[in-house]
Amino acid sequence: MPNFTKQEYLDRVQRVQRRMETDGLDVLITCNPANMNYLTGYDGWSFYTPQLVALGLNDAEPICIVRGIDRPGGLVTTYLQEENMIGYPDHYVQSDDKHPMDWIGSVLVERGLGDGRIGIDMDAYYYSARAHESLRSAMPNATISDAKNLVNWSRIVKSPAEIAYMRDAAKLVEIAMRAGIDAIEPGTRQCDAVAEIYNAQIRGTKDFGGEYTAIVPMLPTGIGTTTPHLTWNSEPFKQGEGTILELAGCRMRYHCPMSRTVYLGKPPERMADVAKVCVEALNVAIEAASPGTTCEAVHAAWNSVVSRHGIVKESRMGYSIGLNYPPDWGEHTLSIRPGDTTELQPGMTVHVMPGIWLDDWGIEISEAVLIGDKAAERLCDFPQELVVKGESSPATLPSFLRRDVWKDARSGRSDIKKRPTVWWAFLLMFYPINPGSCRGVSRNGDGGFPLSPAT
Repeated sequence: MPNFTKQEYLDRVQRVQRRMETDGLDVLITCNPANMNYLTGYDGWSFYTPQLVALGLNDAEPICIVRGIDRPGGLVTTYLQEENMIGYPDHYVQSDDKHPMDWIGSVLVERGLGDGRIGIDMDAYYYSARAHESLRSAMPNATISDAKNLVNWSRIVKSPAEIAYMRDAAKLVEIAMRAGIDAIEPGTRQCDAVAEIYNAQIRGTKDFGGEYTAIVPMLPTGIGTTTPHLTWNSEPFKQGEGTILELAGCRMRYHCPMSRTVYLGKPPERMADVAKVCVEALNVAIEAASPGTTCEAVHAAWNSVVSRHGIVKESRMGYSIGLNYPPDWGEHTLSIRPGDTTELQPGMTVHVMPGIWLDDWGIEISEAVLIGDKAAERLCDFPQELVVKGESSPATLPSFLRRDVWKDARSGRSDIKKRPTVWWAFLLMFYPINPGSCRGVSRNGDGGFPLSPAT
């Protein structure tokens, strides 16, 4: 069954048709699986083969064409009438001498959708050069142009039902982020930490589970934190290194991403300082993200903070998020950067992502926000801080590990025999142990390890 009412889908169709009319298009063709889902409800892992949705300017509903074996999935997940859910023969799949778009193009012509001014999502991930050439050859009377993310821009303002799924996704990423932070310890393999993240993402809450996200967990570690898009391997985490977690929760294909940075041990002073700047600038940007404000104005607000501290960031620091499939949860519309004059509107959802990547380390502390009627709202409720694990404090140590006891032991005090545990201190002088790596240390009474902001 579709995830929304039929009326909501029809409203989306009409919204897209209005944009088509403005752009002078008779037909809109999209191979973007998120756009296909947005217009029809179609949901399946079939985007590795050619497929599309086509919509005429005056059609009541679009048509959806997929591989023949996937047509039943379309009948299950869409609101479309049976004649508008079409499957092509399997001998067209991965063939050297024919292409599915040969067959699809002929069907579009038969349905009156292969002539006139046709806009196609030419920059879609799953629209290949061969697909384009085959489709163009099959529709010789068509005038084809780039639709320039027409459907993507139609998706940018979310309905109340979509926002509800985004809020569910926010709960999922909170759970996944906590699981990831708890799993990062010296000696733990990166792959094992990611396994805990995936488990949390999918298990979700007692009320609802999660789905596969459009991007896998990002987990750059150590020197890898100098760049944003590394994943994981089977190497262990190391004391004295940082790890960036960039994750998302996904609910009904709607995504809510979040980033945090973890450091094992005492972080360098410069890193701790930059983390504080990052958080300050992040919240200044969120405060600036009110309806009517342009994307470049939000960027300017963020930059007004980081520039005071000598930080220069050349890449964008935010983008629109929502419905998507691999390989990206971004909507490919607005970007928070200089030159983007898009005005924020109530119902937009944005990942404010001010990652800072320097020569030796990097930091990410990001938030997904909803643009409300008057101000932006954080979708997640999670501490904004550089998470420090394993940084010991004498006040929190067992008595036999405290520095003053070590001094007593070395001094040969007469009462030393009355304190048998102090003999452990002699061993620790030669075999020091980081208490933060010991099992059984409580974190706010619920297990795990102490988490504290960098100071």
